[in-house]
Amino acid sequence: MKPNILVLYYTQSGQLRDILDNLLADILPHTNIDFAPITPSHAFPFPWDAYTFFDAMPETVQRIPIDIEPLPEAIYHQQYDLVILGYQPWFLSPSLPITGFLKSDFAKVLTGKKVLTVIGSRNMWLNAQEEVKSDLLRLGANLVGNIVLTDSNPNLISTLTVIRWAFTGKKEASGVLPAAGVQDKDIQGCVRFGRPIYKHIQDGDFSGLQTDLLHAGAVDLKPGLILLEQRGITNFRKFATYIREKGGPGDPNRRGRVLLFKRLLIIGIFVLSPITNLSAFLQVQIKKRRLLKDIQYYKGVTYQQGKL
Repeated sequence: MKPNILVLYYTQSGQLRDILDNLLADILPHTNIDFAPITPSHAFPFPWDAYTFFDAMPETVQRIPIDIEPLPEAIYHQQYDLVILGYQPWFLSPSLPITGFLKSDFAKVLTGKKVLTVIGSRNMWLNAQEEVKSDLLRLGANLVGNIVLTDSNPNLISTLTVIRWAFTGKKEASGVLPAAGVQDKDIQGCVRFGRPIYKHIQDGDFSGLQTDLLHAGAVDLKPGLILLEQRGITNFRKFATYIREKGGPGDPNRRGRVLLFKRLLIIGIFVLSPITNLSAFLQVQIKKRRLLKDIQYYKGVTYQQGKL
């Protein structure tokens, strides 16, 4: 009998579905796979307009759930050997549709299940995964693996291309800038993860899955990224509270604070980024032993509260 896999995911651009399709391409003939997209009741625009994008930050960071459409009723009556949860981080946190799902009654489909997370990200995903780990633990799910695909271009280049993509819809290369998002060769290359996943499903033992995925290159993490994300999420949390003091999403009373956040973030990325990177480099040298230990933690599937 073929094993059953459920794939839950949210994507605006379609990139994450491409990742999942490539991930499962080799094992598709040998499994029964149900795809169930997570759909917000009120869709977010893509391409984004700038104000709507930045106005989504406070609720994203504070994990305030939005309403999502019901998932297919049939998936609640099927026995699944593995559930794959595919998501993107927004503002260093799980996207609002993913938070909406994980904090809804629909997430009961994960209870008692083995779960593999698949992340498509520009570069920072640590806090988002910590939040998802916490949610899965609360739901009684067992996280057995994690695969992370990021934009392999340098930080400033990937920032420029993701801005172009998010606000114009233009993903392909233009001028001196390469294509945005996870590179096509990396998306196609994630087919290599299918066989280890299938082997562990057949064996009925997922205890070594993440080790096998890491050997195949499932997570690439540099020490400096940990420090930059720790700094970034701390500032985002402070600004999320500051903005929400003036009201909820779309409230005109908070517009000034949203625009202030936008300006400071742009300054931080394009003006202060070299200084921040230098500071992170120096801290890496000082805290190298601790950071190497942290890398092993973030590459794994265990959860420690308050890590970020």
